Amino acid sequence: MPTATAQTYFLYCRKSSEDDGRQVLSIDSQIGTLTELAKSQGVTIAKTFSESKSAKAPGRDKFNDMLIRIEKGEANGILCWKLDRLARNPVDEGRIKWLLQKGVIKNIKTPDRDYLPGDNVLITSVEFGMANQYLLDLSKNVKRGLVTKAQMGWYSGYAPLGYLNTKTREKGANAIVKDPERYHLVRQLFDLMLTGNYSVLQLLKLSKKWGLKTRPAKTGAGKAMSRSNLYKLFQNPFYYGLFEYPRKSGNWYQGKHDAMISKQEFDKVQEHITRKDAPRYKKHEFEFTGILRCGSCGSAITAEQRTKTQQNGNVHHYLYYHCTRRSKTPCHEKSIEEKELWKQVDFALSKLEISEQFKDWAIRYLHEYRSDEAKANDEILEAKQKELLSVNRQLDALVLKYTAPENETGELISADEFKKLKGNLVKQKLELDQYLANQATEKDRWMELTERTFNFAKYARYHFQNGDREMRRSIFASLGSSLYLQDQKINIELHYPFKTIMQSKEEIERELFQVRTLENTVNKMLFMQILANCPLLRRRQDSNLRSSFPDNFLAGSCFRPLSHASIRTI
Repeated sequence: MPTATAQTYFLYCRKSSEDDGRQVLSIDSQIGTLTELAKSQGVTIAKTFSESKSAKAPGRDKFNDMLIRIEKGEANGILCWKLDRLARNPVDEGRIKWLLQKGVIKNIKTPDRDYLPGDNVLITSVEFGMANQYLLDLSKNVKRGLVTKAQMGWYSGYAPLGYLNTKTREKGANAIVKDPERYHLVRQLFDLMLTGNYSVLQLLKLSKKWGLKTRPAKTGAGKAMSRSNLYKLFQNPFYYGLFEYPRKSGNWYQGKHDAMISKQEFDKVQEHITRKDAPRYKKHEFEFTGILRCGSCGSAITAEQRTKTQQNGNVHHYLYYHCTRRSKTPCHEKSIEEKELWKQVDFALSKLEISEQFKDWAIRYLHEYRSDEAKANDEILEAKQKELLSVNRQLDALVLKYTAPENETGELISADEFKKLKGNLVKQKLELDQYLANQATEKDRWMELTERTFNFAKYARYHFQNGDREMRRSIFASLGSSLYLQDQKINIELHYPFKTIMQSKEEIERELFQVRTLENTVNKMLFMQILANCPLLRRRQDSNLRSSFPDNFLAGSCFRPLSHASIRTI
């Protein structure tokens, strides 16, 4: 390469943002102005270097290439817009100043002035120092702004899957909203995990089947979920309303975004993820594998396909379910054909199936019951409020102790201890705040779960008979928490609400039929008389209902799978 014998310059331009959509005119503007300056002063430009990268840290490729070429003698001057285009960090600043001081760089020319080797080095140091200080101040201001935003309840960063960052508001005032394309799909992943009958890998497979992908990024289209990403999703407190900022700081904040799940549901998901007997992913999925267990030895139930060819050439395919016999306990359970299992599940659903009138009455009755139950919750709310008051007092006492004059040297409580204790108390406070805030929406949630439960009882059998494999699996998994196969029979420990429905169905249906018959007569007095004598319709404080519905309805883990896309109409 040629060596610079006279005053030869490299033109260097830089814009801070790597985003092509920002500072669009910055590079072109610099090149145009500096080229005109070179022409007016008779300066020769050997090569132009331009790049879109911040100078806050060393590591710019074009900048490094330019200095290497200057050291080789290809040029002995630099033409740039301002010194801060060359460096905003001490490392790059030192390289430029050293080459200038040695005379390798004979001139740094800007539109405002020339920087020569014999100049007072203080001027150059001050300008580089101002550029570096600008970054330090900017960093502090940005961090302060982000902390303030977190204190206001808004997460500063890329919104998790299922949410979107708004871009329509004033800078610094953008919020996080539901993603209309992905929110319901992420919610369904939580729904299925809450049943306890799906592994993370099974749900990963389902998410790909649904077409769930991350949001498109600048680098390309959205990508399918990975196993590690799905684990992170299930373990992210953001989905129940809390977030930590900065990460691993111990500073927790109550988000203003719409929580996707409750704290109770989040804790339940963590239990399912970490339990030792969690369902495992299988390459070939069948109707009942991963859900049923052997009633004799507790091992998993597997499926085996068999083919039988008759003498006349007809081929028949059969699917049998049997114990894997993985337990040390000897197991002598026989296999059972899938058609027989279908019949047994259909029979269980037929016993649960209720009439339209039963469904409508039950929903109306339980809404009334919930109103009465809400009064009993006042004592719980009062206890939670007292607990919150206690946590606030502990926080105040901790701050006073840490800032006391006698703790100036950290003898009473160190900075690390203070940070850890404060973080734990703040997290307790936020969880209590969220619990109290959730009580306002609990009634609506109760109604949703109530309707979902009785809709299940009304329509589950129909959809089990007519749906696809995933629909049948979801319905079967929703029936109960203990599903066993023993003596070639399915044993289903129904969830309490379903058990209550089954136990009361016949009597309530009979009483409702009497009421429905008499409603169409003119004998109103007789109607009132029979209604008063219908014990199950009359009782508003039935002990079985009181013990069966509230906890399960509020937890929601039994019924959430019904929001799965394939059984959305149930």
